[in-house]
Amino acid sequence: MIPVHLADAGFFESGALKFLLEGGPFMWPLLALLIMAIAVIIERYRSLKLLETDAGTLREEVIELLSEDKVEESLKLCDSARGPVPAILSNGLRKYLVLRRLNYDQAQMEQQVVKSMENYGVNIVAALERHLPILATIASVAPMLGFLGTVQGMIVAFGDIEANIGQQNIVQAAASGIRVALLTTAFGLIVGIPAYMAFNYFTGLINDFVLQVESSAAELIEVVSLRLTLDKENS
Repeated sequence: MIPVHLADAGFFESGALKFLLEGGPFMWPLLALLIMAIAVIIERYRSLKLLETDAGTLREEVIELLSEDKVEESLKLCDSARGPVPAILSNGLRKYLVLRRLNYDQAQMEQQVVKSMENYGVNIVAALERHLPILATIASVAPMLGFLGTVQGMIVAFGDIEANIGQQNIVQAAASGIRVALLTTAFGLIVGIPAYMAFNYFTGLINDFVLQVESSAAELIEVVSLRLTLDKENS
């Protein structure tokens, strides 16, 4: 039962709730999509904030330690840092340390380290992209659902016009029906546009991260190759 004070105040005849009720049944699925989009955006934003760590400084410190043949120290440095880039560097360094102790030759060692970092990077990227397909789906479906609601509303509006021919001004009869029908289109775009923008923003962050990983892997392999060459010359 609706509380008396809400009914007297016209609670259901004002604000956003009024538009939801006027817009028809398609407004409620759109509202569900809006809530889902907000939840995904908040969750992904909190997760992808880890990509904002200063990976460049960490890479420089790791490269400097490796050039001094301090592999274990560089591994500890990566393990102590937070974020996907330190995790991938740590994976490559750990692989390099194991292969070095097993006396693998230089070519095999480089190949195995690169492969290990790439495989680990694929898993990291998959984790970063989690739930992004939901945003992409909402960005596509919400406007179409809004248009579908508008079509349904227009059908009802023209049915009312046909039923009231000769009894009411046609323009007046059509105006209110068309106005209500267009509410679903507006709401669909309100849901879809932010979801589309958030999807592109998060995708851009992940693409930048992939470039950082590729750059880190190239620098690591370059230093490892140089270190192995120097060790071979000294021996």
